[in-house]
Amino acid sequence: MNAQEFLTLFQKKEVSQSFDYYDDVVAILKEVRENKDEALKTYSQQFDQQTLTSLKVPVEKLKASYDTLEPQVKASLETIKARIEAYETAIKYQDKSLGEFRYVYRPLEKVGVYVPGGTALYPSSVLMTVVPALVAGVSEIHVVTPTFSDNNITFATLYLCGVENVYTVGGAQAIAALAYGTETVPKVDKIVGPGNAYVALAKRLVFGQVGIDMIAGPSEILLYIDETADLDAVVTDVFAQAEHDANARTFVLTESEHLLQQLEEKIQDQLAKQVRADIISLSLKNNHYGIVDKRDNLIAVLNQIAPEHVSIQHQDSAAIIAAINYAGAVFEGHYSPEAIGDYAAGPSHVLPTNRTARFSHGLNVNDFLTSHAVISLTETTYQTIVGAAETIAAKEGLDAHYQSLAIRKGKPND
Repeated sequence: MNAQEFLTLFQKKEVSQSFDYYDDVVAILKEVRENKDEALKTYSQQFDQQTLTSLKVPVEKLKASYDTLEPQVKASLETIKARIEAYETAIKYQDKSLGEFRYVYRPLEKVGVYVPGGTALYPSSVLMTVVPALVAGVSEIHVVTPTFSDNNITFATLYLCGVENVYTVGGAQAIAALAYGTETVPKVDKIVGPGNAYVALAKRLVFGQVGIDMIAGPSEILLYIDETADLDAVVTDVFAQAEHDANARTFVLTESEHLLQQLEEKIQDQLAKQVRADIISLSLKNNHYGIVDKRDNLIAVLNQIAPEHVSIQHQDSAAIIAAINYAGAVFEGHYSPEAIGDYAAGPSHVLPTNRTARFSHGLNVNDFLTSHAVISLTETTYQTIVGAAETIAAKEGLDAHYQSLAIRKGKPND
């Protein structure tokens, strides 16, 4: 299809933030707010079939998980952690001094991190969420995860990061615990981290009482390719995104109809060989798009989608990237596949989806900072601008404001 045909279809199929679970999630939030630890234990039994006497994981258990890691796994985690630390340190905001003004940054005090763990373990999510908070200087990091085995890589990675406050609770109830606080889990200032639809909706509903990073939707990648791209590698990039789940979305943009046809043939030839072929097939059937048009129209499509991941495998990558206004992260060239960003490149893989990159960005160290201005006007500056302020105060009818300004007018501070 061409760009206009795609945009017409895309607008009809645009993913909405689901409220299908609204009543269920509201009930969970209310129950945890009222009954705290007791509610968390009840939900762990109901949803995870876990009978818990204690919600907090002993530090000894975290350490035991780390100590039993294979040397290669331990070294890999340490390498990735160092890369993330270096990247986040480089982009961290610094205080600015502007004469009569200063702008200062301070780390958040308490942060809650949600780490998925129901059907699989994700040490990469630990590193991509916790390390930026550490670089920011957050003093208390509290992690919730539906991970219950005594020895696992999630616990090991948390130990590597120096996190000691870990709680075996997941789902919307975990978000409620972080937002409201319980006897065991403290109320935090901000909640970050990916999760399922219940987690996403819970984060939406508690926003305002705590901060959140974003509300995640289906994962997605857009690949812009030309004849210089390795089509076999591009096929693996498509599969890598589609294997997340049946709702994962893949977009392939190209200026060549013949190239797109070649790619689609390779996708069909190689699909059956994939370990997660069933999931990939569903994703490709319902959420895979091939778009052929001239470059200006393809760039317009890209910026309209505002994809979570953009992969540019094209000889004119620099020019195309310069025209990208909205994306979660952009990956340039054959040796920057999206999958390396999931694990080891450096920037966090917690990224905006479902067009939210048009107004938000991927998680980074600066999301764990708060900031404020410090205003230190001299008498000369005050006397220069006070007249304008008095005029507007009078127009707004705020007499005490006017008097606060006028009393200092022409009166040096002895």
